Amino acid sequence: MNHPPTGPPSATVSPEELFDVVCGAASQNPALVQSSTTRLKELLNVTGAYDILQEIAATKSVALPVRQQAIIQFKNAATGHWRSRKLFPPEIKTRIRDRCLTFLDETDDIISECNALVVAKIARQDYPPSWPQLVPHLAGAINTSIEARYNGSNPNATVLLRRSLELLNAILKEFAAYKMLTGVKTMGQLVRDLQLPLQAHYARFGPSLLSLTAASLGQVSTVEDLLLSHLIYKSLSRLAFWAYHRCKCCHDYEDLAPWVHEVFQNSAVQLRALSELRINLVSSLSSSPDDPITQRALELLTRHVRIFGKLFRRMQRDAPASFVALPMCGDLVLYYWSKVVQATTGPSDQIADTSYVTFPVRFLVQGMALFRDSLAQWAPKKKDGSPNDRVLSKEFVEDAVKILVTRFIPLNPTDLEGWMEDPEEWVNTEEKENDQWEYELRPCAERVLMTLATQYPQYVRPLIELTFNQVVGQNSMEISAIIQKEALYCAVGRCAIRLKESIPFEQWLDTTLVAEAQVTEHSYAIVKRRIAWLLGKLVSDECLRANNPKLWQVLVHLLQDQGPGSDAVVRLTAAIAIRECVDSLNFDADVFAPFLPTVVSCLVRLTADADTLEAKRRITDSLNTVIERAEGRIVPLMGMVAEPIPQLWTTAAEDWLFKACLLGTVTKLVEAAKENANSLSGLVVPLVRDCFNSPAQMHLDGDAFLLWQSALRNTTTIDGANGAPGLIDLVPLIIQQLSSNLDVLGTIVHIVESYILLDAPRILQLGAVDLLRAFNTAIDAAPGTNIKQMTTALCLLFQITPPALWGEALHVSGLFATIVKGLDEEKLSVLVLTEYVYVLARIALADRQLFVQLVSATAASQKTKESLVWEPILNQWWNRFDNMSEPRLRKLTAMGIASLVATGHPDVLDRLATEIFNLWIDVFGEIKEQQQQNGDDGCVSSVGLGPLTLYWDKPFEDVYTDAEGTPEYQRRKAVFENDPVRTTALQGFVGASLQAAEAACGGAAELQAKYLSKADPLLLKQIGDAVSGVLP
Repeated sequence: MNHPPTGPPSATVSPEELFDVVCGAASQNPALVQSSTTRLKELLNVTGAYDILQEIAATKSVALPVRQQAIIQFKNAATGHWRSRKLFPPEIKTRIRDRCLTFLDETDDIISECNALVVAKIARQDYPPSWPQLVPHLAGAINTSIEARYNGSNPNATVLLRRSLELLNAILKEFAAYKMLTGVKTMGQLVRDLQLPLQAHYARFGPSLLSLTAASLGQVSTVEDLLLSHLIYKSLSRLAFWAYHRCKCCHDYEDLAPWVHEVFQNSAVQLRALSELRINLVSSLSSSPDDPITQRALELLTRHVRIFGKLFRRMQRDAPASFVALPMCGDLVLYYWSKVVQATTGPSDQIADTSYVTFPVRFLVQGMALFRDSLAQWAPKKKDGSPNDRVLSKEFVEDAVKILVTRFIPLNPTDLEGWMEDPEEWVNTEEKENDQWEYELRPCAERVLMTLATQYPQYVRPLIELTFNQVVGQNSMEISAIIQKEALYCAVGRCAIRLKESIPFEQWLDTTLVAEAQVTEHSYAIVKRRIAWLLGKLVSDECLRANNPKLWQVLVHLLQDQGPGSDAVVRLTAAIAIRECVDSLNFDADVFAPFLPTVVSCLVRLTADADTLEAKRRITDSLNTVIERAEGRIVPLMGMVAEPIPQLWTTAAEDWLFKACLLGTVTKLVEAAKENANSLSGLVVPLVRDCFNSPAQMHLDGDAFLLWQSALRNTTTIDGANGAPGLIDLVPLIIQQLSSNLDVLGTIVHIVESYILLDAPRILQLGAVDLLRAFNTAIDAAPGTNIKQMTTALCLLFQITPPALWGEALHVSGLFATIVKGLDEEKLSVLVLTEYVYVLARIALADRQLFVQLVSATAASQKTKESLVWEPILNQWWNRFDNMSEPRLRKLTAMGIASLVATGHPDVLDRLATEIFNLWIDVFGEIKEQQQQNGDDGCVSSVGLGPLTLYWDKPFEDVYTDAEGTPEYQRRKAVFENDPVRTTALQGFVGASLQAAEAACGGAAELQAKYLSKADPLLLKQIGDAVSGVLP
């Protein structure tokens, strides 16, 4: 019968209800579990709930599943809210911390592990300030339990000792990862307080392990001794590594160096003793033990041996130079290597990834990795070029190479079995070997061989060359010979850079590999797969040129061969190798061109035939690279590539990585097709649209934007081909993204610009108000950098489209009012205010009367005087002028204000004699332009008779570098070259504007009397000289 614990009085949470909810969450009824879990989340937001939840877990009279559910829920939620004073007032925190230490006699592993995690997380925040007794309490419990265990005074001593050590280890793990100064200081104190006690405890337990016998492995006490020794050393090794690391980077802990050296030396001695003991114990057992206790003892002993190697590897990776200087380091590494050698002297079944064999794989991998990263200390020459007294002999190096190539690099029966059972997964695992070489025997052996070839080329190169010459001409179809040949080819590929001068790779390809690729013997697929890998490796290492037709002949044959002697592994490996060759620096597309149709056809078919999505991704990556490097040569094959993509897309479901690869494929197709890309719009549009449905948008929007942008840049029309969807169908989507997706606003604006360049009138006819309203929404929330991008897009829009299409929308959308408001409030950055002036200048330049109407409409909508709208506009036009540095934009600003002068509006003309004249004089002095005779090079002027030479101008290539080589690049160049700012002489434009102002005012006399009479005579003369062609 379960009874809820009687917790402290709570006015907000009922212990009975919380207990019932936890019971429901632990039940086997799915509906009850769901409802209880929902209610539990609600209750945990109330003060006192966590206190009661932990008490349920600590009450041993409660059913175990309920206690486990309580501690799991507490662990998952409590530590994340520990700083909340509402949920954890001081008195509740105190009770929880005290109760954590009552779990030291807990017999259930799940509850104990969860409590250890909780204690570690709380300690990170509260130790030592709010919980100073935590570690001293654990240290005392450990001491007391050890004594009680040896004198038999407490039957629970083993449990108490185990839980205390587990708790201490969790705390040390948490603080060892702490990078902040306070955490480092706390960990430093923990090291000083615990180093000697833990070392003494292990010294008490460690020697007892060396007296183990085959008979004692079946005793429970042996399992306990092994587990407790392991836990003690685990904490000790954490302290030692932390101190080792800090000794090298902080002077405050240099005094710990002697202790670190002592721990390392003792560990090296203990490792050798335990390793030999374990080898002898396992050898004495005739077979794998059936007794669970013996199995557990062997597992713990193996783990304990391995934890020494973990410490050594961590120290080696952290500071290699310091590691080799540690006492007995060289002897330790050579001992590990001797075990690797010893493992090859017995039957192959004594090496396996299990604790019950003589040489577990992970132990050998540790030894190989330690040996590999220590080889530099035995190199013939030191880093400074001086001779090294400590070098490995020629015989030692040659024996090491022979062992690696004949015993560890060859494929073993397990490898071949995995190959046959799941070919695609086998290839995927092989391709990940760079990430897992420290965990797998064969990849690790390959890395050791590569390092030996680097450090001892004078020994390794002749040996591999000799073996190569002996094996390369043999054509045996025996499986053992095939496997050995595959291993030799692997060794040649791994050491290819060192063998360049010894092995004629081009000749080998022509005389041997071409023929071997044609062999139809079933088992020869092992060699053919390695040939494909080898060719990719030789090309990527620049040992073989990618412009050799024989290379492509071999790879294409391996890619398409469906007959005997080939299989999915060979074809998939060939696909990967083709990507590496195509992506090389010396790739020649013309040499590859005859093979292109076959390669594309095979890769497309291989993608469809592949079973796993990871294999499909790898093949698609290869296809994408081929498309990219083939460039325009892919155009005749576009249909072949595009046709299966919709089906592959549907099949991929929520494999976002594969879908991203497919988007990449279409993007590469579009980029290669350039002006022919419009034929792909029927594929592009539905893919892009689907990417912005939930939940795809979270994973694919970046790749979709790239495809979208590429399609727009490379097409010549926004309409679809032959009734298919066109890019115009995506206009509502980009408008919606512009107003709502601030995370990638810059990319979205670039896409909007591409639409504007393609067919701005059509875009505005579809929804001018919606587009400008989206700009308005985005501008209101975007940072300054994005606002600059948007104002640039707006200037482009206003430059190339008739004002009739956007004038009214500019007011209705509120965008004009937003710009005026920003200028008035002056809360925005100088950058943004300056950009706003550019936008207004473009509007004025496009249609000056429209500008006046916009001001009037804005004043009416805001129920204010027009002069109050004009004031911030004209103020900022003058104030921001000094913030403009680019000549083209300063001229734009001058032309914009000239257009407003031409309206004859009083608010503008009031500033003519002062701010506007001064602005013009500045630009006249900076902008050097000259009217040429007709027929000379230059830009055709819209004011004047001849072309205009712009001495201030920059070439388009210097102004814009994106999208080079695409149709959009030419569209942008045309817009740039036809910009009125470049085609119109400023002096003539200003003169025409002044004439228009005279007419608007009723004549020159009226303009003179009202406005010009206020001007400085000298300034007025300078303006007159400038507009008449006499530059100041």
